[in-house]
Amino acid sequence: MLDMQGITKRFGGLTAVDNVSLKVRQGEIVGLIGPNGAGKTTFFNILTGIYKPDAGTIAFEGREIQGLRPFRIARCGIARTFQNIRLLKEETVLDNVKVGMFHKTGTGLWASILGLRSARDEERRVTEESLRMLETVGLAGCEHEQAGNLSYGSQRRVEIARALVSRPKLLLLDEPTAGMNAEEVREMTALIRRIREQGTTVILIEHNVSMVVGLCDRIAVLDHGVKIADDVPEAVVSHPAVIEAYIGKEEGEEVASGAAH
Repeated sequence: MLDMQGITKRFGGLTAVDNVSLKVRQGEIVGLIGPNGAGKTTFFNILTGIYKPDAGTIAFEGREIQGLRPFRIARCGIARTFQNIRLLKEETVLDNVKVGMFHKTGTGLWASILGLRSARDEERRVTEESLRMLETVGLAGCEHEQAGNLSYGSQRRVEIARALVSRPKLLLLDEPTAGMNAEEVREMTALIRRIREQGTTVILIEHNVSMVVGLCDRIAVLDHGVKIADDVPEAVVSHPAVIEAYIGKEEGEEVASGAAH
């Protein structure tokens, strides 16, 4: 589904992503881990068109998309959430989710102003799809609440619903369990599994190594912009370079033991 080859991004004298390649098969859940500043979010920003790579190619379903504007990449079937929650906190939960359909609507300004049937039909379709996504993420009944009044974990779910409402083929999650307690992490893990079962491929950035190992089919590790590992979870957490750069010997042994069971 996704083939990124030789991706490089420099900011002045700093190379944030250095000749990184990554392939993702349809239906996979792939984890992207590494220390703070490793280049993970920059990698997502390149994939979604926020940054243009200085070198390398990105093929999505056989079509090269590097350098396309973000809304065009979204139309190809790629959606994302962000490391820091980006909601319209004074608007309703439903309105926040409906924003995710912007690139799939076609009603013109005058049709909306005049209340033409085409505009009403499209508004109904967007609303119904948004409500379905809120049910998928476990927020049915919260659609009229102000988004900023929800708990942190629920705001994360609203973001995921907004990303899912466009029915993406590939979903990018940037630290979906950041700031969550153990129960919320378990619920988020179950949600990501359901998303995959419904046909969406997932790449996630995450610092909770145990969660990533238990959830992902494969894990890639970045360190100072360089990919140092890309394998099944059990192999990655026992990889000497990964242990030295990120996990640490004791945690690596503990996670590897848990994965084996």
